[in-house]
Amino acid sequence: MKSREIRRRYLEFFRKKGHAIIASASLLPKDDSTTLFVGSGMQPLVAYFLGEKHPSGTRLVNSQKSFRTEDIEEVGDNRHNTFFEMLGNWSLGDYFKKEQLNWVFDFLVKELGIDPERLFVTVFRGNSKLGIDRDHESVEIWKSIFKKAGIQAKDIDYSWKKGMRGARIFYYDQKKNWWSRSGLPENMPEGEPGGPDSEIFYDLGADLKKHENSCFRDKPCHVNCDCGRFIEIGNSVFMEFVKDARGFSRLAQKNVDFGGGLERLTMVVQKKDNVFETDLFLNIIRRIEKLAQGKKYREQMRSFEVIADHLKAACFIMGDDAGISPSNTDQGYIVRRLIRRAIRYGRNLGIIYGSAEETVRKPWTKQIAEVVIGDYGGIYPELERNRDFIIKEMTKEEEKFSKTLERGLREFGKMADSEEADNEKISGKAAFDLYQTYGFPIEMTEEMAKERELDIDKHEFLEEVERHREISRSGAQKKFKGGLADTKEKTTKLHTAAHLMLWALREILGPEVHQKGSNITEERLRFDFSWPEKLSLDQVKKVEDYVNQAIKED
Repeated sequence: MKSREIRRRYLEFFRKKGHAIIASASLLPKDDSTTLFVGSGMQPLVAYFLGEKHPSGTRLVNSQKSFRTEDIEEVGDNRHNTFFEMLGNWSLGDYFKKEQLNWVFDFLVKELGIDPERLFVTVFRGNSKLGIDRDHESVEIWKSIFKKAGIQAKDIDYSWKKGMRGARIFYYDQKKNWWSRSGLPENMPEGEPGGPDSEIFYDLGADLKKHENSCFRDKPCHVNCDCGRFIEIGNSVFMEFVKDARGFSRLAQKNVDFGGGLERLTMVVQKKDNVFETDLFLNIIRRIEKLAQGKKYREQMRSFEVIADHLKAACFIMGDDAGISPSNTDQGYIVRRLIRRAIRYGRNLGIIYGSAEETVRKPWTKQIAEVVIGDYGGIYPELERNRDFIIKEMTKEEEKFSKTLERGLREFGKMADSEEADNEKISGKAAFDLYQTYGFPIEMTEEMAKERELDIDKHEFLEEVERHREISRSGAQKKFKGGLADTKEKTTKLHTAAHLMLWALREILGPEVHQKGSNITEERLRFDFSWPEKLSLDQVKKVEDYVNQAIKED
């Protein structure tokens, strides 16, 4: 079953249960300054959990575009993605635990054909300090559900030292079975909704206890460990609490918030042991193999996965109608970090932008962007709509970083060799130099240092960043005060020229050009304007000719 069919079946299944299908919200949160991106299906719906009425009713379903920056470093373990689609259904004060758990089980088993013997579930253990009870109700519902499938489901209060002990239902504490946007209950701000949850795990098989970093590799594992055997495929959150000054109180309505990652569900349905061999990534992986001159995914999985995940995520962020391009701030910084990290891993596969001998340099990241747009454009039309912007900005970023990557890597190598010899940290000043001179995001330098078993003086790095900002601020204040220096005739003439120049830029480049500032003396004119790239010599000449012609015509 293809991913497109899984997505369609999910929406249709819940539509038949009375849910209105709503469109995915933008990846960029609205009216929420606490996060850079939408990281879950519920995030755009918080107001409705708190009691506001949704125009489409009390039962909703969709596939929500999501991005989580905290998973950037996790990519490469067969199951984590930065960008993913979250299949979600919601009850806003309508149905609750019994309907939700039965429906999601039916969808997995009857619609997707998943073997119920491979399904395991977790529930909330309860916490007396929070004043929230153990979720006996969900346990009893799960026992009934499994019994109908011919399975006697034993429940236990999980202790990792004792292993699974033949159970199918496990009680965990709030670190595992509580959900809010802020994570743990103690981290939630006042007014934030949250609640206990019940997660569903799929057993990929005992032979997949393979992750070397897992403390459970050679010991009894459990559904919530990181050994690689079990994978979470869905989470039903029973959002009935809100944080207040005293602790927690109940919301006026009981809500359900379900989220299931399409990538992981597709992996399970297509009987794969990683998300990157599903049809959601297959075309991208094949294109990378072609670019890597025949190297295969299974030979260097981590490099393939980082490139595939990061460039796909960058496409979706830049494909949003907000027009986010790579930069040094906010969402633009994340896009830059994704593209540059992908380029570095491309180098591991021999995918290099040009060389000293080539007269024509060929960017490669745009080839991946074209595959992503081709795969998803029919589902998310904004990708097709913004195709030119995505490819142009990604290519520009690749060209910019590729000019300094090799030199930066050589410089890092020298630094690392020196620090290894002296058994010291890489200084924050050196890390800042890699950032400032060679365009290495600090996270990239940290990752490379970790590969050499070195640390970075992050505190000193941040001090260098702040010192540089102060110098830049002071310099700007001394050099450019803005506006007119005086009202002498020569200054006034150049002020008129500034107006003519803005008009010319809009005529030649487009109406999106806006003045951002000016500084005019009798000797020269400085004019700042918004435009995402350096003007060509031809464009500069056209602006000059336009202004000079206007002056000539008086």
